[in-house]
Amino acid sequence: MEQHYFEENRHAWNLRTTVHKDSEFYDVKGFKAGKSSLNQIELEELGAVAGKSLLHLQCHFGLDTLSWARLGADATGIDLSDEAIKEAQALNEELGLNARFVRSNVYDLKENLQGKFDIVFTSYGVIGWLPDLNRWAEVIAHFLKPGGTFYLAEFHPVVWMFDNDFREVKYAYHNTHKPIVDESTGTYTDRNAPIRYREYSWNHGLSEVITALLDQGLKLEHLHEFPYSPYNCFDHTVQGPDGYWRIEHLQNLIPMLYTLKCTKV
Repeated sequence: MEQHYFEENRHAWNLRTTVHKDSEFYDVKGFKAGKSSLNQIELEELGAVAGKSLLHLQCHFGLDTLSWARLGADATGIDLSDEAIKEAQALNEELGLNARFVRSNVYDLKENLQGKFDIVFTSYGVIGWLPDLNRWAEVIAHFLKPGGTFYLAEFHPVVWMFDNDFREVKYAYHNTHKPIVDESTGTYTDRNAPIRYREYSWNHGLSEVITALLDQGLKLEHLHEFPYSPYNCFDHTVQGPDGYWRIEHLQNLIPMLYTLKCTKV
């Protein structure tokens, strides 16, 4: 059954990619002109990447991976979506960068990629597509060099408890190990895009995330929580003077984002 979930999600992300690559949200035109897709949060917290090997898990169509490559990283991006990887490879070639991209489910990555990395990076709306974080953490530990860094920037599990209007708690904070099933239309870059798909996701509380990583022998360096999002990807958000987005009627009342950094000892 798990493979069915992944195939449905792969189809969904293939459809999303056809919309996302041309969207104002991702601003590929600006990216091609030299704009970075990375946020100040991860740039400051992860630090210099020049001369380091970096593995980007669940990279979508590669803008962040390519942004790390522009900063001097030897970057590799992996994603479940065929269309996303095709677009990433095309951008890499067009821009003359040296990143590489591999289409793979995170859980199957050891069968599809060789090598060890100084940094494993993943960010923003990623772990909810994975039912089992123990297997996720095992893949991270496998690909990290001793002394290497794992960095995660992710939407806070509290956000995923709410309905789309952020008016009522609809989902469990903890992983129930049963998928949340949605029949969806459109996408966060265009609510009216003419695409329709079914998707399967899982909520993961902070203790589940951290324990999975600690159980693989990683050392937690920091856990930070933020009451805002760097992206306007939820309904009912307003942008503050600092440039970040908050739920209009819940401003600064709930965490919207967290980051963590670990070291492989």
